[in-house]
Amino acid sequence: MTAGRRHTWIWIGWFGALLAVAGGLLLLRTQLDKAHFALLFLLVVLGGSAVGGRVLGIALASVAFLLFDVWFLPPYNTLRVADPFDWLVLLTFLVTGIVGAQLLERQRRETDVGRLRVIAEEEAKTLRRTDRLKDALLASVSHDLRTPLTTIKGIANEIARGGDPTRAYVIEEEVDRLTTIVADLLDLSQLASGEMVVRATVNTADDVVGAALQRVESAFGERRIGTVLEGEWTRLVGHFDFVHTMRILSNLLENAAKYAPLDAAITLRVSRQGEVLLFAVEDEGVGIAEADRERIFEPFVRGEGATRGIRGTGLGLSIARRLAEVQGGHLDYFPGDVRPSRFVLSLPAADVTLE
Repeated sequence: MTAGRRHTWIWIGWFGALLAVAGGLLLLRTQLDKAHFALLFLLVVLGGSAVGGRVLGIALASVAFLLFDVWFLPPYNTLRVADPFDWLVLLTFLVTGIVGAQLLERQRRETDVGRLRVIAEEEAKTLRRTDRLKDALLASVSHDLRTPLTTIKGIANEIARGGDPTRAYVIEEEVDRLTTIVADLLDLSQLASGEMVVRATVNTADDVVGAALQRVESAFGERRIGTVLEGEWTRLVGHFDFVHTMRILSNLLENAAKYAPLDAAITLRVSRQGEVLLFAVEDEGVGIAEADRERIFEPFVRGEGATRGIRGTGLGLSIARRLAEVQGGHLDYFPGDVRPSRFVLSLPAADVTLE
């Protein structure tokens, strides 16, 4: 039965009950008092309100008011009332019925809200348990994979010494790639569980930029990356974890080198805006589709259209954003007019005097 048909049958049933009660009372009209009529009609009104809601309750109260007046208050079968005090009885009955319907509706809504809150809390608990299980699984798998990977790399070294350096090189390259994936999974699980160690200290932007450039130097080959420090270097100082920030910048620079065309310019720009230190990695690549601009920061998600033939797991940007957040910063993507791709790392600036 559909909700609409069920609603209709509820109305029919309660109005039928009201008429049945009125018919029964009509047979006993001379033996009962006005209070009896009012109480029995009120029971029907409150019952209908509890089952069918406020509107049904008010409708029942209105019809009962008319039946009370016409059939149970003299002169009978008319809307007139002989005793003026009977109007007080009628109005008291009507107001009581309407107020009762309102109160029952409020109580039902509060009950529904409480039930939904309990359901939401149970779902939240389930999600938290699932997340803990997932994090534990990631940590376990990442840890357990390290030993066989080390063994495989050792075998590759033996193959190389045995006179087959090409195959050994391929094995070692794949092992290094898997080792990186395992390390990323372990870091992701630590970030999700809040176990990542953060050592935020006062550092200069040019130091961390230089370290990041040196770390990714092999990824650029003959390409050059432009660095721009907007303002005095003594003002470009922040309060952040040096290692984590270097890793974020290295990831952004490596992505720019992988996805931007070979002749595309890549720029790392540093500036300060009030209490925020900004690191922007810009390139002239294909950019990121609007639908993917937030999804690329989710684990295992890579932007469509720019990943053909390029290896990756979709973990780098997710880890980079979380590393920014644990330092009290942000990592966002902002498409530009001149440079289609622009990733901006925001970190707390530090007010210190440097010489």
